[in-house]
Amino acid sequence: MAYDAQQPSKIEAHVGYWLRCLSNFVSRSFAEKLAIKDVTVAQWVVVRTLYDYEKTSLKDLARTIGVDSSSLSRTVERLVQRMLIIRTPGKDRRSIELALSVEGKRLVLDLARLADQNDDEFFHTLSKNAKNELLNIVQQLLKANGWDQSTRGQDRME
Repeated sequence: MAYDAQQPSKIEAHVGYWLRCLSNFVSRSFAEKLAIKDVTVAQWVVVRTLYDYEKTSLKDLARTIGVDSSSLSRTVERLVQRMLIIRTPGKDRRSIELALSVEGKRLVLDLARLADQNDDEFFHTLSKNAKNELLNIVQQLLKANGWDQSTRGQDRME
């Protein structure tokens, strides 16, 4: 797309615009499904990520998810109050460990079905090959623009 100082390109000419539209549409639909279970998308990301760990620190969880610890701590606190996450003393006096409760693990399995259902609803028109190609293209673009999977782009958000 060539830049014209006299005539700006239309918003619809930008791939990023369409990716944002799709992302917002998919996320909004998923948020509505999660709301039935009284869970936000941010809370889903936390419990689903914790599901893969026996226990982890808030700092490591924040790094894995790609958010700052202060905003994550508010989300974690809500989940602790709902007894979906258990906090235990960490390796030193100042640290704490986080783990899913039994109820939290059960909830993740239930919510994962909703996530799969949401993906199926939005991407069912794509063949398996087309869906994999789309995923590969998105990952290629992220990597080419400095996104590092090990930090989930945290270094780009600071």
